[in-house]
Amino acid sequence: MSNHHCRVVILSAPSGAGKSTLCKFLLERFPCLTLSVSATSRALRGEEQHGREYYFLSHSEFEDKIGTNAFVEWEEVYEGVRYGTLKSELKRIWDGGGAILFDVDVKGGVRLKEVFGDDALSIFIEPPSLEVLRERLLARATDSLESIQKRIDKAHKEIEFAHYFDQIIVNDDLEEAMHQIEQIVEDFL
Repeated sequence: MSNHHCRVVILSAPSGAGKSTLCKFLLERFPCLTLSVSATSRALRGEEQHGREYYFLSHSEFEDKIGTNAFVEWEEVYEGVRYGTLKSELKRIWDGGGAILFDVDVKGGVRLKEVFGDDALSIFIEPPSLEVLRERLLARATDSLESIQKRIDKAHKEIEFAHYFDQIIVNDDLEEAMHQIEQIVEDFL
């Protein structure tokens, strides 16, 4: 059994802080890491595939899995939309000898850290400021102004949870953030 067994890296951030970019970077940099695919009750979008971006479950399937205790953790992120981590997914990765990388929202990150304790390294990626976050979301131009404001308000609340994480990285300069996260994860693994 490799010493990576049961190791878990948790990445959380407010929307637009650069979490997906840093997540991709870690997966390329550390071959032992495998991304945990979450389950969701929301519908597939665009190019998404079942089992790649998410395990897409119907509402009743999600309910059934809650009932049979199939989740490590789950939550209702938006009304009627649930996300969760399946125990079968952890088993799949650990059986393959890998360490797990979680790319989850802030509440999920706090929950997973509670579940895994010292086996987990939780990293909070913080935008340099809410102003910069707003600019980034505007530059993306994928959201309406109302939707951007919602994300900013949510980010404002989420940043209050930063102190629950083992490490905080302020993503001001991406190169610098990559360097920091690489060091932290390397030391942990």
